[in-house]
Amino acid sequence: MVATKLNQPTGLVVLPDGTALVGERRTGRIFQVQPTAGKPVKLVQTLTGLDSNGDGGLLDLAISPTYHEDGLIYAYLTTATDNRVVHFSPGHPPSAVITGIPKGGTGNSGRIAFDATGALLTGTGDAGRPALAADRSSLAGKVLRSDDIGKPVTGNPSAGSIVFASGLHTVDGLCVDPVSGLRLAVSAGRPDEVNAIRAGNEYGWPSASARSTAATATLPNSLGGAGGCAVTNGHLVVATATGTALASATIGPQGAVGSFTAVLQGKYGRLRTVVAGSDGALWLTTTNRDGKGRPVASDDRVIRIPASAASGNSPL
Repeated sequence: MVATKLNQPTGLVVLPDGTALVGERRTGRIFQVQPTAGKPVKLVQTLTGLDSNGDGGLLDLAISPTYHEDGLIYAYLTTATDNRVVHFSPGHPPSAVITGIPKGGTGNSGRIAFDATGALLTGTGDAGRPALAADRSSLAGKVLRSDDIGKPVTGNPSAGSIVFASGLHTVDGLCVDPVSGLRLAVSAGRPDEVNAIRAGNEYGWPSASARSTAATATLPNSLGGAGGCAVTNGHLVVATATGTALASATIGPQGAVGSFTAVLQGKYGRLRTVVAGSDGALWLTTTNRDGKGRPVASDDRVIRIPASAASGNSPL
């Protein structure tokens, strides 16, 4: 454990120096965490104006592709009026990047990541209104693709639009294969599913049959409650809450996903986020104090699992 007693840590990103930033969903506090247990945890920023009701709040973090030059941190969050993406440098107020993403009493789940081209990917929930996911004029239930200031980029299906793919119920995980550049979104539901995100694709929500046809892979019911995802050493790993494990499967460069198996099952309780560091280590956040878990005194936690010497650069 590298950080303990946090308040629903959800967003997490590893910095180039090997430390990580972790954001608390309800409070908006962002801490810098050292990769070694027992080291001080430093508060670097508090994002204000959040609406953390339901599943809203500070939901994800990412860093600029040119972080070494601009030092910018990106955040996906819920306000009183919308879901949005902002960016900031520590100690300075945030600036809006994408605004007007619909919010609701539920369906505010969202994740952000930069793809292999340097474009910003923003995964959005349906705001509790399933019809919005299929509505191309809405930003809800989508994966959006923009430049670092929120403008459309080359390669999007429609010129002038940041909508890249649609028909998603939630986006609880969003990750990019660092080798192939494949974009992947994880959606919790019945069942939880993984989708390879490609330009213009429609992923079927709210039609159950259309979802089943579009899905790249589904997680077994025993590994439900899917959250964040990461791709490392040829494996897709997904944090699961009700499954209390990492769900791990092999993944090919074209997005073919093998059968999921449980890793670390029951060891840390309910898991919300998983991120892979450049050194092969996996960073996890727990969500045992969300009212559904069995917390221990140190919850909620950030856990770093070093790469296993026996398996090269993968802790799996």
